[in-house]
Amino acid sequence: MTSWTDVATRAPELASAVRATFAARKHATMATVAANGAPRISGTEVEFGPDGQIYLGMMPGTRRAADLRREPRVALHSPTVDPPAEDAQAWPGEGKISAHAVEVKPDRFRLDIDTVVLTEVAGDVLRITRWRAADSDVAVFHRD
Repeated sequence: MTSWTDVATRAPELASAVRATFAARKHATMATVAANGAPRISGTEVEFGPDGQIYLGMMPGTRRAADLRREPRVALHSPTVDPPAEDAQAWPGEGKISAHAVEVKPDRFRLDIDTVVLTEVAGDVLRITRWRAADSDVAVFHRD
């Protein structure tokens, strides 16, 4: 199991930046796999718990909770804000987390983190920073 504390310990700068992107607004976007295999996108609140875990809470009877019980893979995308027109580098970027959800209480899931990504502007290019639990390695990619 990989917690947010694990990410923050192994990649502190990335963890700090990604957590800030999730704090930009209340609702993030969550992708699950529906019963028919199709992707399902839902709004959700992401809680960075005081115990170093990330949690998702859902209303009873939701399809997204049923999705996670059947297929625990989940992807989260931070709320976004537009890059400032006058200074794209001032954009805080956007964060993404892929994980496996583990139900810890009815309709409350803890995330076992697989990948954390930050996308941001660096000079004239898009910089993508990725951390994977599988190898605890931070990789940086640039896109024109």
